[in-house]
Amino acid sequence: MVSRIKKNKEKRKEIEDEKKEARRRKILNVIMKIFIILMVLLVIMFISLRYIGNYGIIVKENVVVNKKVPDNFQGLKIVQFTDLHYGISVNEKKLNQLVKEINRINPDLIVFTGDLIDSNYPLNKDEIKKLTKALSEMNATLGKYSVEGNHDNETSLSIIKDAGFIILDNSYDLIYKDNYTPILINGLSSSLLKNMDIDKAFSYFSEDGSNQDIFTITLLHEPDNVLEILTDYNTDLVFAGHSHNGQIRLPKIGGIIKVNGARTYYDEYYKINNTELYISGGVGCSMYPFRLFNHPSINFIRVRQH
Repeated sequence: MVSRIKKNKEKRKEIEDEKKEARRRKILNVIMKIFIILMVLLVIMFISLRYIGNYGIIVKENVVVNKKVPDNFQGLKIVQFTDLHYGISVNEKKLNQLVKEINRINPDLIVFTGDLIDSNYPLNKDEIKKLTKALSEMNATLGKYSVEGNHDNETSLSIIKDAGFIILDNSYDLIYKDNYTPILINGLSSSLLKNMDIDKAFSYFSEDGSNQDIFTITLLHEPDNVLEILTDYNTDLVFAGHSHNGQIRLPKIGGIIKVNGARTYYDEYYKINNTELYISGGVGCSMYPFRLFNHPSINFIRVRQH
């Protein structure tokens, strides 16, 4: 016969085992809930970074006031787009949306500051035709200008040229309106490709009879090069790309991804002495197709005297 003491011990052990099993199930339930929550958060984060972050195209409108602007250029409308990186997050649909958005503004000048195609994307002949056609349909009353980015190659530069853009390869152009006083636009090739030549791009100012006080617009891909430019030359309005404004941004922190050529200047706007620098966040993505608090965008600048 089993003694009462032994029965009590067995009962207590049974109760303890039940408690342990209950605790184990509780811990497993907590772990499963945490796992499910983390998976849901990861899915939400992925959707936010990949799709919500890349949704639409924002037009960032600003006004540049400069006394050097000639009377005939009062109210000049400039649209800047940059860093398309076609094939990463930009497809034909997004490209057509970009064209529609730019033409809706009816700009006087369109400037593209580099990286048409991502260097890792194998562009086919059909896509070359579609890109050329889309860029050709961008309309500007006074001209379309471009500079090369560090991802650009012979194919992308050929597309840009065939689409009617003037490529400013360390060169300049005078823009006239109604045959009155012109403004100057110049552009520098990518410094990351070891092709940048500032003296050549600003050679207008060394020519006999040049207007040393001419309103000057400068295009470049890597914004950090602006300080090297301003060491020896003056320019009034600079457009750059490359930084994607950090691509992934956090409130009160800003861009968290900084790349060579955009470690000092990477946000949307800087005023450096008398030079205004606008850095577009771009339309596409570089390296990874993710954006956060930084939707694809273009810059729309109105230029006036006062």
